[in-house]
Amino acid sequence: MQLSTRIQLSVMMFLEFFIWGGWFVTLGTFLGTNLSADGESIGRVFSTQSWGAIIAPFIIGLIADRFFNAEKILAVLHLAGAILLYQMYQAPDVEAFFPWALGYMIIYMPTLALVNSVSFNQMKDPEKEFSGIRLFGTIGWIVAGWLISLLFHWDSPENIKEGLLKNTFLLAGSASLLLGLFSFTLPKTPPAKKAGEGVSLSRIIGLDALKLLKDKNFLVFFLASVAICIPLAFYYQLTNPFLVASGMDKPTGKMTIGQISEVLFLLALPLFFTKFGFKKTILVGMLAWAVRYLLFAYGNAGELSFMLLTGIALHGICYDFFFVSGQIYTNARAGEAYKSAAQGLITLATYGVGMLIGFKVAGMITDMYTSAAGTDYRMIWLIPSAIAAAVLLLFALLFRDEKISK
Repeated sequence: MQLSTRIQLSVMMFLEFFIWGGWFVTLGTFLGTNLSADGESIGRVFSTQSWGAIIAPFIIGLIADRFFNAEKILAVLHLAGAILLYQMYQAPDVEAFFPWALGYMIIYMPTLALVNSVSFNQMKDPEKEFSGIRLFGTIGWIVAGWLISLLFHWDSPENIKEGLLKNTFLLAGSASLLLGLFSFTLPKTPPAKKAGEGVSLSRIIGLDALKLLKDKNFLVFFLASVAICIPLAFYYQLTNPFLVASGMDKPTGKMTIGQISEVLFLLALPLFFTKFGFKKTILVGMLAWAVRYLLFAYGNAGELSFMLLTGIALHGICYDFFFVSGQIYTNARAGEAYKSAAQGLITLATYGVGMLIGFKVAGMITDMYTSAAGTDYRMIWLIPSAIAAAVLLLFALLFRDEKISK
């Protein structure tokens, strides 16, 4: 790959995840504090990510893969996204905010697949080249958090009260506008299929891989993947508001410790996977979920702040040891005929169905433990911890240990 192309793809990845991290991390705090939304309404807004994940395969399968170059669709979607982010910035209440957020997530989630398509189309050896490009996406998410906390201080208590946190939508919208324009300069990525080729619903959303569920081990993994997304939703929806309420300084910037951890543990995953196998690896990932929420429940922003920071740092184990190892397992079990379909099915089940349930549950639990005196986060965090522990126990009992090739 030419250096100029590598730079283009790296900038694309940086902006792609800068946009997402630039508004989504602080969303719960913004909705609760500035738009006076209750837990159920906040959960409904967060669920737009899941609806976007459910609808995304149709946009990619019916349009991007058949009629237009991927880079051109990427450009149009991000230009439209800039407009929707500005509308979110202007929304006076959560009722007005929700439809703009839903529209945005429906057009943003397909771009996650499009940036991968543009990247893979330029690579001779994706297994060696892609990780170096994708790393800039994580860097983009980290930089967005640092700007919000360390440069602009939008997440400080006084600036949150003054409503400055809504400027995150202008930040993300500006990046979306920039990426939209920049995408027209990206290497050409023609449609993967001809317009006249047949297409089926089952192939688009991965239903061709449902036959893999006949295998008991894969069925147990599939159900565990859906269930573990319930505590995952708690993290996305509640961590930033919780850290703000606890009085932690620069909470958004400190949450990027999770992304730094993700990079480090991703490097360690192959060694752990090879030595201990899939089952033990994924059990460690589940255990990390349970432990992280216990740390959140009993830590504080004072002398026990190390517990909160440790809980954030566990993100690398939580995500990599469960989701990345799960992708490896799915790829090995599916075989050549169903690799794409199986990955699509797992994505639909986790980011779609699993997190849709999780955001709903998180909103209900938040309302249950919120009163005029405030929100009892200790009781809230104990619930996802218990869910993660239950999933861990059932997986340990039902999944038969087996060797798979990485």
